[in-house]
Amino acid sequence: MDFAIPADLQAYLDELDAFIAAEIKPLEQQDDNIRFFDHRREHARTDWDKDGLPREEWEELLKEATRRADAAGHWRFSAPKEYGGKDGSNLWMAVIREHFARKGLGLHNDLQNEHSIVGNFPFVAMFEQWGTEEQKAEFITGGFERKRRVAFGLTEPDHGSDATHMETRAVRETRDGVDGWLINGEKMWITGMHVATHCAMFARTSGEAGDASGITCFLVPNPTLGLEIEEWLWTFNMPTDHPRLSVRDVWVPNSSILGVEGRGLALAQSFVHQNRIRQAASSCGAALFCIDESVKYARARKPFGQELARNQAIQFPLVELATQAEMLRLLIFKTAWEMDNMAHEEIERTISDKVSMCNYYANRLCCEAADRAMQVHGGIGYSRHTPFEHIYRHHRRYRITEGSEEIQMRKVGAYLFGYLGPRKKQMQGMVG
Repeated sequence: MDFAIPADLQAYLDELDAFIAAEIKPLEQQDDNIRFFDHRREHARTDWDKDGLPREEWEELLKEATRRADAAGHWRFSAPKEYGGKDGSNLWMAVIREHFARKGLGLHNDLQNEHSIVGNFPFVAMFEQWGTEEQKAEFITGGFERKRRVAFGLTEPDHGSDATHMETRAVRETRDGVDGWLINGEKMWITGMHVATHCAMFARTSGEAGDASGITCFLVPNPTLGLEIEEWLWTFNMPTDHPRLSVRDVWVPNSSILGVEGRGLALAQSFVHQNRIRQAASSCGAALFCIDESVKYARARKPFGQELARNQAIQFPLVELATQAEMLRLLIFKTAWEMDNMAHEEIERTISDKVSMCNYYANRLCCEAADRAMQVHGGIGYSRHTPFEHIYRHHRRYRITEGSEEIQMRKVGAYLFGYLGPRKKQMQGMVG
């Protein structure tokens, strides 16, 4: 067993660091762009007079960073080669994401809106697996050309984790000789609708509430008649791009269906594992950043004539966090490696619980590390002149999104007790 970072991966991390130093850091400092990352960050990013949406200059800066990264061959790293990517593996993406987050806040990687100079493209995997050739051309190629951007329309005001009970309905309706569907319902937390060209709208087309089958995904153009943004929901970490939508008599043709009619939930789950393992790596990296900064501060600060770090009250909580982070990062890398060495459909059947372990624990650990960093740094740690409150507020949301930690712990429990996963037959024999 070899736990070392492969030499070619380390070489790529060095290449990325050199690119950040040469291209991204100067852009970050140019024209007071640092205002988006220093104590002014929340105000600089938020257009308070436009319902709390991201300021245009903030989003344009992110685009410029990714344009430069794309020109250098980094942005599409995780995408298939046929779309200009490098077929980046889950292991490499996990290591890169942890590496970036451990560097702290910066234009190279800002997870508030999933920005990174090495992009994560969950919709590419979804369209690759489920889309028609026409949809692949329109949404994968069009996405990289910035002509298409898809929001994910699953959650509803009364139904979050319990997606099988969604109330949005679609019924067949033919218009002008074209077979299609009429959709009615409500959606909530549909991120990115202010710039989305389409919403992947999930609606029940058959079956009963609670059935896993019978839900279909429709690619609904934005804007379109009957699709209304009712409000932008302000959050713990601003700006917001998370609206509540009403869907009133929205009609789409059959060709707008993504994947197989009635199998929309399988589609929704098709890329969740990639997202969760990469996001877990980012949270682990951010936790390590908080630990690193706390250690440096505790060695430099000298109250009562000696280093703050001499106090066990300072040492022991950071020792606990460092131990947990070290174990976590090994589990993340191991799980990502296992994902790379099995068929996509095997992940759900065999190691989905490990992905959930990584994700829920990493998100929780990051919040604990950020909170401890605030405590170690004292008053300045509580201020916005250090990044810890921003890290806490941002990563706190991941304990709810991407599957709440309770839902992910339920998945782990189902595998542990043999209700799902590879232990199912073994446990049935023990209790039978």
